[in-house]
Amino acid sequence: MPLLELEHVTMAFDGLKALEDFTLRIEPGELVGLIGPNGAGKTTVFNVITGVYRPTRGHIRFQGQDITGLSPADITRLGIGRTFQNIRLFGEMTVLENILVAYNFRIEYGFWRAIFRGPRFHKEEGRLRDEAMELLRLVRLDDRADQRAGSLPYGEQRRLEIARALATRPRLLLLDEPAAGMNPAEGRELMEFIRWIRSQFDLTILLIEHHMPVVMGICERVLVLNFGRVIAEGKPADIQNNPRVIEAYLGEQEVAG
Repeated sequence: MPLLELEHVTMAFDGLKALEDFTLRIEPGELVGLIGPNGAGKTTVFNVITGVYRPTRGHIRFQGQDITGLSPADITRLGIGRTFQNIRLFGEMTVLENILVAYNFRIEYGFWRAIFRGPRFHKEEGRLRDEAMELLRLVRLDDRADQRAGSLPYGEQRRLEIARALATRPRLLLLDEPAAGMNPAEGRELMEFIRWIRSQFDLTILLIEHHMPVVMGICERVLVLNFGRVIAEGKPADIQNNPRVIEAYLGEQEVAG
């Protein structure tokens, strides 16, 4: 059974189809890339998967369950995490506080315990703090725990955003242009980081990216979108040599050799 399945999904806005008859199957453990020109519908795919949009037509299944139309919070609880094209950290909060925010839906004390702050409240807060610090240690940001998130170097902010998504304990992680704004050295480091978290956290990953060396360097399968439709799908080497893809997209990109 696929981990994720989108079946004939169409997403229209006032008659304009951002996605049309989009079908995707992702097996557990895969690392899949989604590429295409600006406006092709890539982020719309993420938004329908995570409940930001309810598709006009079609169905979305995760671990066999139909999640079409569920709220983003419910979809997160089921095991889908994501990052965003533009970094959305709480810049004035500390690195540790940014991770703790992601644990809110897992808190095991109620409203009144939060108000009166009894022993169970403090025990739960301590447990979550310990978990957050362990996650920061794993992604090599524990020495930044008390630093303001907005003061981190760009690459570390990206890593923190991914770590915050990992705090929700996803089985499927959606990464929206994680290499945006990075230089080649940072891009190579990001590739190693993505490979590592995939193995460490037993993840399945769907990746949107314009940085072709990253896509071609780590993805096992690539889908190409253009005007809301899939125009090609295959292994990275096949995609690089596909005439339709070159004409629609790769001719304007720096493709990894």
